[in-house]
Amino acid sequence: MNFFGSLRVAATRRGGTSAQRALSNASTARVTGAQRPTERVFAERRAAYSTVVDYFPPKAARPRWVDTDAEVAQENNSVRLDGGTEDPAGSSPASAPPSSSSSSGGSSSDGSDPPNTPPPDAPPTPQTSISRQSVPEVYPQVLALPIARRPLFPGFYKAVVIRNPQVVAAVKEMMKRGQPYLGAFLLKDEQADSDVITDINSVHSVGVFAQITSVFAANSPTGKDEDKEEGLTAVLYPHRRIKITDLVKAGGSQVSTANVESVVEPPVSSPESSEATLPTPPSTPPPSEESLAEEQVAKLHPTPLQTSFLQDHDVSIVNIDNLVTQPYNKDDQYIRAFMSEIVSVFKDIAQLNPLFRDQITNFSINQVASNVFDEPDKLADFAAAVSTGEVGELQDVLESLVVEDRLRKALLVLKKELINAQLQSKLSRDVDSKIAKRQREYYLMEQLKGIKKELGMESDGKDKLIEKLKERAASLNMPEQVKKVFDEEINKLMHLEPAASEANVTRNYLDWLTQIPWGQHSPENYSIAHATQVLNEDHYGLKDVKDRILEFLAVGKLRGTVEGKIICLAGPPGVGKTSIGKSIARALNRQFFRFSVGGLTDVAEIKGHRRTYVGALPGKIIQALKRVGTENPLVLIDEVDKVGRGINGDPASALLEMLDPEQNTAFLDHYMDVPVDLSRVLFVCTANNLDTIPAPLLDRMEVIEVSGYVSEEKSKIAQQFLGPQAKEASGLKDADVELDLAAIDALIKYYARESGVRNLKKHIDKIYRKASLKIVQELGEEAFPEAQALSDHPTDAQGHAKTVESQDAPANEHANPQTSIPETGATNAASSEKTVTTEKRQPLKVPDSVHIKITPDNLKDYVGPPIYHKDRMYVRPPPAGVSTGLGYLGNGSGAVMPIEATTMPGKGGLQLTGKLGEVIRESAQIALSWTKAHAYQLGITENENDMILNDRDIHVHMPEGSIGKEGPSAGTALLSAFVSLFTKTQINPDIAMTGEISLVGQVLPVGGLKEKILAAHRAGIKTILAPAANRADIEENVPESVKVGIRFVYVEDVREVLQEVFRGAPITERWKDTLPS
Repeated sequence: MNFFGSLRVAATRRGGTSAQRALSNASTARVTGAQRPTERVFAERRAAYSTVVDYFPPKAARPRWVDTDAEVAQENNSVRLDGGTEDPAGSSPASAPPSSSSSSGGSSSDGSDPPNTPPPDAPPTPQTSISRQSVPEVYPQVLALPIARRPLFPGFYKAVVIRNPQVVAAVKEMMKRGQPYLGAFLLKDEQADSDVITDINSVHSVGVFAQITSVFAANSPTGKDEDKEEGLTAVLYPHRRIKITDLVKAGGSQVSTANVESVVEPPVSSPESSEATLPTPPSTPPPSEESLAEEQVAKLHPTPLQTSFLQDHDVSIVNIDNLVTQPYNKDDQYIRAFMSEIVSVFKDIAQLNPLFRDQITNFSINQVASNVFDEPDKLADFAAAVSTGEVGELQDVLESLVVEDRLRKALLVLKKELINAQLQSKLSRDVDSKIAKRQREYYLMEQLKGIKKELGMESDGKDKLIEKLKERAASLNMPEQVKKVFDEEINKLMHLEPAASEANVTRNYLDWLTQIPWGQHSPENYSIAHATQVLNEDHYGLKDVKDRILEFLAVGKLRGTVEGKIICLAGPPGVGKTSIGKSIARALNRQFFRFSVGGLTDVAEIKGHRRTYVGALPGKIIQALKRVGTENPLVLIDEVDKVGRGINGDPASALLEMLDPEQNTAFLDHYMDVPVDLSRVLFVCTANNLDTIPAPLLDRMEVIEVSGYVSEEKSKIAQQFLGPQAKEASGLKDADVELDLAAIDALIKYYARESGVRNLKKHIDKIYRKASLKIVQELGEEAFPEAQALSDHPTDAQGHAKTVESQDAPANEHANPQTSIPETGATNAASSEKTVTTEKRQPLKVPDSVHIKITPDNLKDYVGPPIYHKDRMYVRPPPAGVSTGLGYLGNGSGAVMPIEATTMPGKGGLQLTGKLGEVIRESAQIALSWTKAHAYQLGITENENDMILNDRDIHVHMPEGSIGKEGPSAGTALLSAFVSLFTKTQINPDIAMTGEISLVGQVLPVGGLKEKILAAHRAGIKTILAPAANRADIEENVPESVKVGIRFVYVEDVREVLQEVFRGAPITERWKDTLPS
């Protein structure tokens, strides 16, 4: 091939120069006598050639050239392996020893010297009388050496390190006897390393018959004291493929490593002498008289005599058969096609990998045949030998005896090598291009800066930054202390290099320092009429809350400021606490900033980080001032009752300084480290539960209770606010879709009983969404065409068409293959990119012919079945032992809660069920104790000294067991249930009660009366017993519309409760004497 021929010529030209250096070095060695010529040639040839598997023996491992008549070498105790000598001219190809420890040093200036010829001035080697012998074709029994990591291929040198002492001794004896042949077989386990075979199944059966061309110490740094060396490096030259037929002897006394190394295959020196000096497979050393005798005995002995001495060593011995490549026709079109493709791949790899190029060059030089197509089997072996493929694939190539199959497998391995080389080349080019681009940009930017600076068009970046910071600071009304810090930091920045880390920290600090709005504030509006208008526009009801806010503004109007006031809006979820804060900011014409402290566990979020930390930032309040640009914003702190505490401190305690009017005039942030005046900031906090707010923090705030809405208020809010918002958000702003007032009432009564309106808003949104879906489905795509909403030619902000890479979700793996649509090539190409645009989609108008009205009759079609089916459990008079209480749920709504009590034989115990809390359990114990203490007065016992319930257990249950119940307000209802149970008197279900009781029978006030009364009103309760202490609260805060139809009875003692609950019952006649009220 022209490709291999060009590489051969190029390498030969390089060899001439190397040969001249080798001869010069050899001359020096002759004068000094300190170095061998072959060693010097090795060192020089290293720069000129790279063989298939590069290997260079250490400096101490010199070739062992000795007289063939001597059995033991005089120098380094080594045996000569070539079996003959060379004449000084070295012109005969047969006289060139192929030993791996000798390599051609290139031709001389006239190109006449062979590669292995000693320097001209070296003493000639004496001739021997024994003629050269070839490698034995039949060698039935050999020492088996397992090889790790990759197999060996015929015709390519390899070096192995042997550390097993028995194997090392056997190899040395083989060398001395002139029988340096062994079998090399690849280990199946890639992680295993051994010099002996203990199991025939541990190695691949197909290996190579190899000749040991040279040996030297593996660990000795100087090559001396070989008797003490721990290992041996043997250079192997594989000759042919073999197969194990039987494991004659298994080694295994020691397990040690056998590593494969590479050796230098001697290349040719020049084009003129290339054919004469090509290294041929190493020949067998001339046998001694002893070996000749052994050959004669081997004819009669069943065990080959040439390996009988190995029985004295603990090594692995195997019987082998030669594997012969099956006959082939080199002119076969498939073989020639495979070879052409392999050569083409070689050419591609050589362009990408310089090391590969040297290996191919060396192979082309050593190729005996003039045309590479004449030896396809060697080309396949070479392709596998030089590749870094997987071990299994390389072994498959070795085991292939059919040339066509071997070429196919070698081509597969080589193709993978090409892919790896292409990927490496691509990565290298990408990295180089990026680095070159950055360097070019850097140089150009530096030149541009220098040009602009020389022309006075632009000052230095640091000078420009300092000038910008000074201008920004001049526009602010900084306090003197802050100005002093600013000047110090500016001076520090002027003397720092821009690349210094301290310069970046200082620049960030100055940036924050000049972005705080020192002295800047927005004009405030304290108009009561304006504030009233804004509050009424944003909220319906909440009269008491609005009055408190107007009082707050009136004081500010007269004082000229609202400094020193921190408001806390407390109430259940969804009542509008956050929106009230926004309305206050709009009424006052102040900037608004909101942040939540729910779950906050890091003090640095409030007080900021120290500047010593990487990525340090000021606290939330400093960030708020920077964001709003004024020093008098309204800052809403949400969820102040849910502040956490962790390893980074207690944020609730950090809020004390920020929310204390006496301290926040000089608030000190850790990052800013200068006092910041927060007295002009109006803080508004929100909370659901005041009990979880720390007492010192709660003491600094003015609490405004935001209770829930009654049904009438919810209905108005839905009509005026929630309905229009949901209708517009659903795309039905101009459509004839009406939510009937009766449907809203049904929605409030059966779906959204919470005190807030958040859940009601969700249901109204759902109704309008369902209406939108119904309209689109009934009218179809004809009424709402997609083409009308989308642009014909979508463009970006600059009017250009733009696409991005498609990032579609992966297909469902469990999709039905019968129903899936096959994708064509056009579909794949079209879906590889997505068109993007900045144009807004146009809304589609609902036709005027659409008329939808949501009424209580079809409400179920939009929001599903009702959540609340009935308001109270007992409509008819319940059995004795059942009373009706009023409770306050966690979602801010009230509920009518029946209490059931029963008795059974037992030991006088009390059992409570219904997910009751600790406080309500204590109320049950108090009620039972009071009942037992007054059993005679209540008519339960006939005698005052009689004992009750000694043999009876009492079970109290509060239905809806999944709902947690807690609080003392069920005390009067529990007491009434016990008295009803023991006196066997029924209680009217239209009577409900609430109130805490004491052990002596007093009725104490409770909370949540507005929500409780609203629940009683919804359930049709006609009489409510409430503590007398709550009378003012009920008369002032409960709307009259809720109290209509309900009779309120205010009590101070449980006796009054019993008289009212059991009014008209026969038992009350006795109570007139025993239980005077």
